Amino acid sequence: MRARLRGAAAVLVGVCLVAGPVACGEAGGAREPHGSVSGGAPKIGVLLPDNTSRLYHFDKPLIERKIHRLCPKCTVETVSAQHDVATQQQQVDAMITKRVQVLILDAVDSKSLRSSVESARRAGIPVVAYDRLVEGPVSAYVSFNGKTVGRLQGEALLKALGPKARDAQIVMMNGAATDPNSAWFKQGALAALKGKVKIGKAYETGDWRPENANRNMAAAISALGADRIDGVYSANDGLAAGIIAALQAAKVSPLPPITGQDAELAAIQRLVKGDQIMTVYKPFAPEAGTAAAMAVALGRGEKLNGITTHTVNSPTHRGIPAVLLTPISVNVHNIKNTVVKDGMYTIDQICTPKFESACKKAGLLR
Repeated sequence: MRARLRGAAAVLVGVCLVAGPVACGEAGGAREPHGSVSGGAPKIGVLLPDNTSRLYHFDKPLIERKIHRLCPKCTVETVSAQHDVATQQQQVDAMITKRVQVLILDAVDSKSLRSSVESARRAGIPVVAYDRLVEGPVSAYVSFNGKTVGRLQGEALLKALGPKARDAQIVMMNGAATDPNSAWFKQGALAALKGKVKIGKAYETGDWRPENANRNMAAAISALGADRIDGVYSANDGLAAGIIAALQAAKVSPLPPITGQDAELAAIQRLVKGDQIMTVYKPFAPEAGTAAAMAVALGRGEKLNGITTHTVNSPTHRGIPAVLLTPISVNVHNIKNTVVKDGMYTIDQICTPKFESACKKAGLLR
């Protein structure tokens, strides 16, 4: 698969990100209630769930740079909720008090932040839901196609199992039940796996914490037997780390095929070592750039017709304008042509002395 977006969505998003919102036909459109339409530069608040994941380290600077490129006089304030719902609710309240024109929100909990989104709407502040579709009256949403993520994971697991899949038994380690993305990942994975492999145990991990996946995997080993687990569907890389730790503690060797998502550095290194068969890479620049373009357009009181390419439904609202980008499956054979080519990681970052031998075997080092 290519490391760049494909299809019509790619063309439309690319034009918008390069040429800016006016070139995408937004100028002169309907105004949001609190938009900065009188010539003043919009103030944009960016609310992220933590400061430890790729969202903070990769997406944050990309969003801020793109906003300033599209709107040099715009001001941006970015905050992290440290995984705490109450903190993020307070941060939204503070942004409303400061009278920002737009919010870009990656909610810690999609359901719990609904009231905050409603408060923003009452204050005339449009909300761009970023990466995770929060409940409430959001004005736009940008993320990656969750069903495609799950399908890529399921297909990779089946491929790794090979002809033995029909007699194989797997464990499914799904994400947080409160995260709508988890449901999409699960739907996509089941579309690929159902009827083709036996699902011995399936878990919801509560809050995406590796320690929860570790505990659930230990329970699965106890219930099914270490020698009766032929593969593990892991919804993301953090869960995969907890799963692998549990399998290693149970002296399982070799490890069964395990999936992942997010292309974390540790996961890429696990691909090289052979502890994980794949991860899903979501090119962050298009997602961050799209959110920035949406926020600037909304802050100027412009329509999003030239930016959005889909509509999605949340538990509370239907027909939300959206951009759903294309994720990419990464395995040990295409690391160079994906995360390295796109500048996410260098070979030196991946191939530390601990992984030097495995990197040579994988063709990353000579």
